[in-house]
Amino acid sequence: MFIELTKVETEILKKIAFAADSLQFKAFAVGGFVRDKLLNRPTNDIDIVCLGNGIDLAHKVAELLPKKTKVTFFKNFGTAHLKYNDLEIEFVGARKESYRRDSRKPIVEDGTLEDDQLRRDFTINAMAIHLSDNRFGELIDPFNGIDDLENKIIRTPTNADITFNDDPLRMLRCIRFATQLNFKIDEKTYHAIEPLAGRLGIISMERITTELNKIILSNQPSIGFKLLMNTKLLHQFFPEMVKLQGVSIIENYGHKDNFYHTLKVLDNICENTNNLWLRWAAILHDIAKPNTQKFEKGHGWTFHGHEFVGMKMVPKIFTKLKLPLDEKMKYVQKLVLLHLRPISLTKEAITDSAIRRLIFDAGDDLEDLLILCHADITSKNEEKVARYKENLLLVKQRIIEVEERDKIRNWQPPIDGAIIMETFKIQPSRAVGDIKEFIKDAILDGIIPNEYDAAFQLMIEKAASMQIYPK
Repeated sequence: MFIELTKVETEILKKIAFAADSLQFKAFAVGGFVRDKLLNRPTNDIDIVCLGNGIDLAHKVAELLPKKTKVTFFKNFGTAHLKYNDLEIEFVGARKESYRRDSRKPIVEDGTLEDDQLRRDFTINAMAIHLSDNRFGELIDPFNGIDDLENKIIRTPTNADITFNDDPLRMLRCIRFATQLNFKIDEKTYHAIEPLAGRLGIISMERITTELNKIILSNQPSIGFKLLMNTKLLHQFFPEMVKLQGVSIIENYGHKDNFYHTLKVLDNICENTNNLWLRWAAILHDIAKPNTQKFEKGHGWTFHGHEFVGMKMVPKIFTKLKLPLDEKMKYVQKLVLLHLRPISLTKEAITDSAIRRLIFDAGDDLEDLLILCHADITSKNEEKVARYKENLLLVKQRIIEVEERDKIRNWQPPIDGAIIMETFKIQPSRAVGDIKEFIKDAILDGIIPNEYDAAFQLMIEKAASMQIYPK
């Protein structure tokens, strides 16, 4: 079987074949590039395995390319990298590997192509394309990976217990590929995961989170999270999410399973955004429900304050998972804190004051907050879902009206701290903050207009009540 290549792919692979022949090497394109070509998925990464020195081959290829082509290489690992047009190309010599129990880093020796294919994680990643002139483009498939692609199966090329025990990260990769490709995991491969879930402890959190984020960025992340839960992998690194699972029942009062509700919200939001951090907000929006769950006799279950407690949990979770502790984290915190606000406005007459406060508090993230709120409307009762969505549309319309009139988005009050300190000749203090906050609230509540003179007069009155006077 031969694989169809683009013009650019053919050009570079022909050059690699020529360079390999001049070094008397044999070279092969392997792994994900082959898999994605067979699946007609876009790809710009090509892994090259050669029977020889991968670094030497990369430099030889660079000689055939424009002079500005740079080869990056790592002598200790025997790997090299270069770019050709939009293609990222990695070179390595064929290897065979063995492992120590306390490390996923293999002991590497030179090997044959067969050795190299045998060390691959899954059959669909163990195929190769021959680059020799007389066999150029020919598929080499020792483990029937092509059949597994056609049958949509994830399977290890050898004993799954050995494959996962040697490198436990492969268990996460297994679930990631099943999620991204919407494939089923072979039964023997699947049942090998749970007994080895604890082995994930030798993997760095950065590597775990990289795989987790790829699952989150897939079209239907719930597939992956259900597999992570059922194989006990999720328990190893994200126990806060595991705690969401389950339903408590007292006096015939139950509540929704917050794990599966979260997955529904996540899948919903994925229909409208590829923003990883907005998807993380969906994952964490109810993360504090287990911590705030209470039963109130005659009323049922409550989760009062879960949005505030959840906001406080975000930095701890991001720290543990080695996610960025910067504006991305603060963005997720804000959305977790505010996720109930738009819907709660529909439970009573929607005042301009409440809308102004929502616009002011959400700022540039208002649209993302509304996307999260829309995704959060889940119920088996279709009439209830329709009613909540209609109410949310009313809130959106009021936001447009109020924003057009009052221009509150990213607004700053006309009186700032500098004016307060200059007027009363005082230093930065709590009193300055209290006066500034009082003026802001008065404008947002519609007590005074958003004008300097009105705000200045209110400043004088508020300061006088605090026994502070102009000087």
